[in-house]
Amino acid sequence: MKIVKDIKKNTYILIFITIIVMYFVLKDDFNNIVDLLIKVDIKYILVAFILFFLSIFFRAYISYLTVNDSKKYSLSEAVKHNVIIQFFNGITPFSTGGQPMEIYMLTKHGISANKGTMIVLQNFIFYQIALVIFGVFAVVYNYIFHIFPKVLILKKLVLIGFIINTLVAVVIFMISLSKKFTTTCMKLLVKVLDKVNIVKDRKKVEESLSNRLEEFHESAKILRHRKGLLYLGILFNILSLACLYAVPLFVIYSMHDFKSLTLLECLTSSAYVLLVGAFVPIPGASGGIEYSFLTFFGNFLKSSVSSAAMLMWRFITYYFGMIAGAVALNFDKGDDSSCE
Repeated sequence: MKIVKDIKKNTYILIFITIIVMYFVLKDDFNNIVDLLIKVDIKYILVAFILFFLSIFFRAYISYLTVNDSKKYSLSEAVKHNVIIQFFNGITPFSTGGQPMEIYMLTKHGISANKGTMIVLQNFIFYQIALVIFGVFAVVYNYIFHIFPKVLILKKLVLIGFIINTLVAVVIFMISLSKKFTTTCMKLLVKVLDKVNIVKDRKKVEESLSNRLEEFHESAKILRHRKGLLYLGILFNILSLACLYAVPLFVIYSMHDFKSLTLLECLTSSAYVLLVGAFVPIPGASGGIEYSFLTFFGNFLKSSVSSAAMLMWRFITYYFGMIAGAVALNFDKGDDSSCE
């Protein structure tokens, strides 16, 4: 029941922050924002929804290929699971709830917990590399064209986020090459943290990290022998991110603004928004991600348009995804034990 209690607590936090965000977004220009939302062109909103579902489908497809056992795990199950993951990622800080739930759902299809963990880790590797590739594109594009001259503080946060994600990718690469070297580095780091009293139980932490390193190493080793899967995994995650990052463009088109933003500017802005959102320790990065959207996209759009676009974008990519995930969870095989 602990998971149920955590979900309820996070839901209350999310509702409270959402109300505050809505108040500050709407309070100064309520009539214009509502008017824009009422008069949206539905066909562009449908395209935005399709892009969102394509982003889920691409990740689901590579999950299906990674499992590599169509008798136990069909593509439709992979899609359903990735929809459910939207709920657990959305309701937990830093999107930490999706991976444990994915492992659990895989075990329900007769896949061992160990193999399920390997699959989830491999998908994480695909996603992390794709995220870094997109991050490189966004940082380089902004460096060349200087499209965000007025958001220096957030640009620094983006740079920090990009560096952190790059370091994670580098660590994954190091683990795949030499488990012994990485283990030595890990023990040295834990020793230093123990000296400054950050780590309380050094032996327990070393054992836990050693287990995680072993899992990562095995996952990376599998991918070294399945290079085709590695390349496809990265490609489909890049496509998934591209679809997700393009959603705001069609939301803005739905408000009859076809000139303020290009596709490349949209992709770069979205990448920056989600990198900043990674720093916010609240379910859905609520508050921080809305602010960063208004700040980055506000470089191109009128205030009322950016506010209306943010509300529609947030509904499509976050709230609707969570609602769809909750509905899919209720139709998933099995009882309510998944939440106990």
